[in-house]
Amino acid sequence: MAAKKIQAGIIGAAGYTGGETLRLLINHPDVEIVFAQSRSQAGLSISSVHKDLTGETELKFSESTDQADVVFLCLGHGESVKYLREHPINPGTKIIDLSQDFRLKEINTPHQFIYGLPELNRDLIKTASHIANPGCFATAIQLGLLPLAAKNMLGEIHTTGITGSTGAGQKLQDTTHFTWRANNISAYKTLNHQHLHEIRQSIAQLQTGYSHDLNFVPWRGDFTRGIFVTSVFKTEVGIEELYNVYSEFYANHPFTIISRESIDLKMVVNTNKCLIQLEQQGSAVAVHSCIDNLLKGASGQAVQNMNLMFGLPETSGLRLKSPAF
Repeated sequence: MAAKKIQAGIIGAAGYTGGETLRLLINHPDVEIVFAQSRSQAGLSISSVHKDLTGETELKFSESTDQADVVFLCLGHGESVKYLREHPINPGTKIIDLSQDFRLKEINTPHQFIYGLPELNRDLIKTASHIANPGCFATAIQLGLLPLAAKNMLGEIHTTGITGSTGAGQKLQDTTHFTWRANNISAYKTLNHQHLHEIRQSIAQLQTGYSHDLNFVPWRGDFTRGIFVTSVFKTEVGIEELYNVYSEFYANHPFTIISRESIDLKMVVNTNKCLIQLEQQGSAVAVHSCIDNLLKGASGQAVQNMNLMFGLPETSGLRLKSPAF
């Protein structure tokens, strides 16, 4: 007899991360989607909004929710805490929140959320009931820096990163119009991005007392999905030893891959991978890391966390292929 599938529900299923979570779970061998909630699209077919899913599912959006083993909160920032306050979820149901509402330890909530970066907290995730999925920029930056923090090697850091338009969410804004975004790059939230707090929290988890400056300049890019970041720091350690530090740290993590060749964004788009490459000139080291912001930076990582929470292979349902051309 086949094992009972995990019953999964999605809150906020009409948005970018909700749609990406649907795409993954529809094809996950161990999951059955029992509801896809959306107040604005209730009653409509999933494919009427996510048109690429035409022929993939007969599911319709619902306004109400059913009992589920796990619920994915694919809501805007500030909306998840409000939703849980107004709609208490069965205590036996696991929660994976994709907003920033529960990522910081000092947030006051009756639910105990574990920060869901598997490369940092895999053992804690396996026994957790509630997961706060990391931010997209935070994931790319942290994966580039955590091996150094584990060796107490981080001082002041200078990071630049560029993200696609889907990182801004589905709600239309001036800076997501095609006519504004095309052939254009701009900086935003310079030195003050909201993900800095969770990045600093994770670094301090490995490098106790970390208090150096973390200077981050994010850019908006002329493409739809993906994040490429470069972090620069100073060290007297040579490149070969640094590569050994990274290879050792990620040896048992299937989605974070160390490359000695140049990496580019298209290598990770449509996958749950993070690629990392190092370069050194004198005492300056540049760490390049890139991810798909909707997958390893959001829904893919959420499914990776679900796999760990339910004792499934970490890669289940996430063996995805990047576009080569």
